[in-house]
Amino acid sequence: MQVLVRDNNVDQALRVLKKRLQREGVFREMKLRSYYEKPSEKRVREAAEAVRRGRKAARKIAIREGLIAAPARKGPPPSPRAPSVVRGG
Repeated sequence: MQVLVRDNNVDQALRVLKKRLQREGVFREMKLRSYYEKPSEKRVREAAEAVRRGRKAARKIAIREGLIAAPARKGPPPSPRAPSVVRGG
């Protein structure tokens, strides 16, 4: 995986790299490989993940069809009043 560093901004490049690694599932894979997982535990975990994915897909379809309400979105914070209005000037 390759990330370009622009204007010697290493912090931003690291942030981009971490985001890409997170999206690819590298951190999750490292965590799973840090210890031995019995085959029976692996089957149980993968089955639970499949159930979670199915529920998420069903929830999205239900929201799209209008059967359930979509979660409330966080809007932009209310804009503060202008200093002249607050002070009366």
